[in-house]
Amino acid sequence: MNDNAVLRLDESVAYQDGSIVSRKLVSSAGGNISAFAFDAGEELSEHTTPHEALIQVLDGVAEIRIDGAPYTVAAGESILLPAGRPHAVRAGQRFKMLLTMLKSAG
Repeated sequence: MNDNAVLRLDESVAYQDGSIVSRKLVSSAGGNISAFAFDAGEELSEHTTPHEALIQVLDGVAEIRIDGAPYTVAAGESILLPAGRPHAVRAGQRFKMLLTMLKSAG
């Protein structure tokens, strides 16, 4: 990726039938930024990470669960995934998101 390129984040990753597609946009010791495109019905099963993360929905609507509590997050909205708490992401319909993972020092 060109360091000086202007990005259309909603166009940085394409939908693919029956799949979750991801593209790492930034990777550093401090964290990662990745774009994802989920086809309808696809999901990331419940898991826990040691890092905080921010999901920004770029297109469509995401179904996010944190500690079992459901949240509906639409395009233009964001949700924080706290470190050490179980979470899952499901696509009731196609959606795209930007995931910013923040790694703590230490």
